[in-house]
Amino acid sequence: MSTAAPPIAPLIAIVGPTGSGKSALALRISRTFSGEIVNCDSVQLYRGFDIGTAKTPPHAREGVPHHLLDVLDPSVRYSAGEYGRSARAAIADISARGNLPVIVGGTGFYLRALLDGLPPLPAREEALRFRLAEREQRRPGSLHRLLTRLEPQAANRIHQRDVQKTMRALEVRLLTGAALPPQQVAEPLAGYAPLILGLSPDRERLAEAIRIRTARMFEAGLIEEVRGLLARACTGAEKPFESLGYKHALAYVQGRLSLPDAISQCEIETRQYAKRQWTWFRRDQRVRWLEGFGEDPEIAACALTLVRKFLDAL
Repeated sequence: MSTAAPPIAPLIAIVGPTGSGKSALALRISRTFSGEIVNCDSVQLYRGFDIGTAKTPPHAREGVPHHLLDVLDPSVRYSAGEYGRSARAAIADISARGNLPVIVGGTGFYLRALLDGLPPLPAREEALRFRLAEREQRRPGSLHRLLTRLEPQAANRIHQRDVQKTMRALEVRLLTGAALPPQQVAEPLAGYAPLILGLSPDRERLAEAIRIRTARMFEAGLIEEVRGLLARACTGAEKPFESLGYKHALAYVQGRLSLPDAISQCEIETRQYAKRQWTWFRRDQRVRWLEGFGEDPEIAACALTLVRKFLDAL
């Protein structure tokens, strides 16, 4: 006696560089197709980090439920593996209610953890990480050089400035004596058909949007937000303070940068980060690219057409 295969549930993911309008498009899709949004931005997980992450405030969410926003205290360390498990639970709940999960965010490694899974890895070893962090502080770039000697293939896949990923790869190598296990041993998300939409606006227009967005962040109170976080028992050493905007505002508050230099460095590094996001997502052949911003009515209409055809085909 044969048994029918379980039904395949739809899932939408919206990716692209920072400032490309992912949140606006996610809201439009969610309003049209009874969607619920699942955050895929590693810093928006943290409570109190709002302005620098362009987190959609509650009054602007237009009644659309949002998940995995404001779920962590700043002192909590959170991994891509933990995100993958939490996001899978969230989308299962959304689908069980008959609604459409809409994943939105630019943290590509988190999206991989959700959709493709991650290989099993050893737990974090805080004493080892402390020693590695001290080494990197004394000699910037030394961790990536060490990884290049021990695991050149892993080093080639990790940007020299990505200290966190470099440290994790070294941690695995030193704890296990082996390289990071291949992606092929991971367990991909089962029971879902994903449609991944990528936003790819003109480079010059995005650079200008980033310039305006950076200036508005500081005008909207990013410095005051950081001072408020420090006044509420944060030390500045918490992980979200390593992110764009926050590390620059913190450097100004601590007297290490002037305000013009903080704004300028934030803008430059945000453009560099956007380029890395493009590179990451361009490697994923599943992405359907839309050549514009998510706020553009023509881009939104094209996205809605793609989603409608995708849902009708299931």
